[in-house]
Amino acid sequence: MNKDSLFNKDFLLDTGINFVVYLIYYLLMVIIAVVAKQQLNASLSEAGLASGIFILGTLLARLQVGKGIELYGRKKTLYIGVFFYLVTTLMYFYIPNLGIMYVIRFLNGMAYGLLSTATNTIITSCIPEQRRGEGINYYGLSTSLAAAIGPFLGMLLMLVANFTVIIITCTVLIGLCVIGCLMLHVTEIKLTDAEIKRMKAFNLENYVEVRVLVISVIGFLMGFAYSSVLSFLAAYTREINLVQAGTFFFVVYAVIITITRPLTGIIFDRKGENYVLYPCYICLALGLFMLSITNTAVMLLLAGVFVGLGYGTFMSNGQAVCIKLTPSHRVSVALSTYFVALDLGLGVGPYILGCLRTLLTFQSLYLVAAAIAGICFILYFLFYGRKASAQVSLAMENDNN
Repeated sequence: MNKDSLFNKDFLLDTGINFVVYLIYYLLMVIIAVVAKQQLNASLSEAGLASGIFILGTLLARLQVGKGIELYGRKKTLYIGVFFYLVTTLMYFYIPNLGIMYVIRFLNGMAYGLLSTATNTIITSCIPEQRRGEGINYYGLSTSLAAAIGPFLGMLLMLVANFTVIIITCTVLIGLCVIGCLMLHVTEIKLTDAEIKRMKAFNLENYVEVRVLVISVIGFLMGFAYSSVLSFLAAYTREINLVQAGTFFFVVYAVIITITRPLTGIIFDRKGENYVLYPCYICLALGLFMLSITNTAVMLLLAGVFVGLGYGTFMSNGQAVCIKLTPSHRVSVALSTYFVALDLGLGVGPYILGCLRTLLTFQSLYLVAAAIAGICFILYFLFYGRKASAQVSLAMENDNN
């Protein structure tokens, strides 16, 4: 690989594979509650559990593989992950009852956690050292775009096709991922006997990186708030007769991320994370508040703008904070900690919010979600933002001197 070449074959392949993996995750997440309600007569809380149980499988996989991917081997983890993802996606063709759906969702979540952890780790060896920040930003865009395009495709396909067609589409896409994985050159890390012994040990530091706990807790709450959009926007837009506008909600989200993601990365590097993350919390809170009062297509799509600026920007820049705070040999554990928290928020959110839906209207539910985004702003300020601001000021003083 040319040491100065960022967009090399392996970088593009791994980024593309990662995009498809996340695309299918978000595509199914946004429609599975509707499928559970319509085809299996599930209640809203049971449908929410069908969304959330996927995340439980993801958490188990991330916790184990995040600390031991170098121990097991990157290529082996990648291959097992992509074939497991393919098999568990094929299992969606047979869902006779809710119990079977829960099992399939759980196993599919494990496969997703395994495969996404592998792609996130492999990308570090595909980026030239001197372009690491730039490369991570572009790679992160694949995840953010998948978070926007996946729900859009899911809602669109639900309008024009049935669940069987959707699963066939997902299967074909994962088949392409299998081919991509076989073409991808994977650089393995050589471990010493001492490192192998330490990784095999059962202790907390092999699973959790303390340095990123604050941003991870905030990530949990951001994921929780955003889960209200992923899991219930389809049902909400049907209730308020804005189904077509709801489909384009995620198109607006995707366009906003595409336009702003490179710019926010530059701001992050030059001005510090506070200039990016404080606006994230405000924008998500504002977007969710607008959803709670929307009665027109224009307002619904404008809410998509702010939700994209909020959650879409936070997701990748929160990852950048983890990398910034952590020494290189602990990055995989730090990212595992962060994504476990983020996924946990996305996972428990649909179930808890689904239970609240029996007491609250959709409008009130989105007000609750907006309040949670506001709490993220306060927590960030109290436990991280002030310290980060002081460090930036100190660095500027040192540069001036």
